[in-house]
Amino acid sequence: MAGIYLHIPFCETRCIYCDFYSITQWEWKDVYTDALCQELTERKNYLHGEPVRTVYLGGGTPSQLTERQLYRLFDTLVQVYTLSDAEEITLEANPDDLTDDYVAVLRSLPINRLSIGIQTFNDHALLLLRRRHTASQAREAVARCQKAGFEHISIDLMYGLPGESAAHWKDDLRQALALGVEHISAYHLTYEPKTELYHMRRRKQVYPVTETRSLLLFNMLIDTLAGAGYEQYELSNFCLPGRYSRHNSAYWEGVPYLGCGAAAHSFDGKSRRWNIASVKEYTRSVQHGAPYYEVETLDLTTRYNEAVITRLRTRAGLSVDYLTAVYGSRLAQYCLQQAAPYLKSQKLQLSNGVLSLTREGLFLSDAVMRDLVWV
Repeated sequence: MAGIYLHIPFCETRCIYCDFYSITQWEWKDVYTDALCQELTERKNYLHGEPVRTVYLGGGTPSQLTERQLYRLFDTLVQVYTLSDAEEITLEANPDDLTDDYVAVLRSLPINRLSIGIQTFNDHALLLLRRRHTASQAREAVARCQKAGFEHISIDLMYGLPGESAAHWKDDLRQALALGVEHISAYHLTYEPKTELYHMRRRKQVYPVTETRSLLLFNMLIDTLAGAGYEQYELSNFCLPGRYSRHNSAYWEGVPYLGCGAAAHSFDGKSRRWNIASVKEYTRSVQHGAPYYEVETLDLTTRYNEAVITRLRTRAGLSVDYLTAVYGSRLAQYCLQQAAPYLKSQKLQLSNGVLSLTREGLFLSDAVMRDLVWV
């Protein structure tokens, strides 16, 4: 089994916190869509005939594509990959794009899952982040998609916003649960270099929340969603039973995937390939048959490191037997040796041969994983 990721880098405006590759030049959308379809066709053999189980349109803002551009993409996907084995086809969307007409278009396509970027229900915070929608538009968009028949809806939330109080976060969680969606992804705001938010922080226009506040908000997130029946199957992802993201779970399990589009990454089990992060250079290179990507062959220790970082993020954890079978006893023993202090401090637990983060270890996951990788 395998997956396909399509990067749609177009945004109407850029949010101040985003460091994903995107542009606001709409005039490139048609030629980019053509290049994307050409890459999909030319790289048909990258997955070695593995059936495509998931497709994910991410961005950027995929809901900025027109009806014609979406049909062009899906015509190519069906013709080249059939999609007969696809269980999950996700499109990321902004709430203000999800009009009645646009939702009807999405329903006419093979898309069966939506990931809606809400971030917060606080209108003041939405303005600060330069989101294009309001809280009421977000609620209306979800209801519109549910009414249209979408049964698999995920929403994105963000916490740790400048000046955010526990009361604000509690209200965000309350409103999120009131929507009755099957999946919630919740991410702590980060100040990524080169973003406008990062520069605002340096100019002392905004201030990060304290570590104590971050921990409080994180614990509120876990407790509130658990109390509503959601399972935390990954550090930032929560779902009702059985409604996990199959595409993202495949990333964490090391399943091969084809990534097409500017800045998209691909993984075949032994190497990674990434496309140039430029719509202009990507489209022109695809059109003229020129190179537009780089490739890295992954050695044993690099693949071990990736397994540690991805699998420890999940509720399923990291199997010692799996480590031994795939990466050898030396790296498996190294992992256990490095894990020993965290097992003693109860940041990690070892149960039935599986290493996993404890509740206390979740908040310190980056430090734990950093100490378990091979350097």
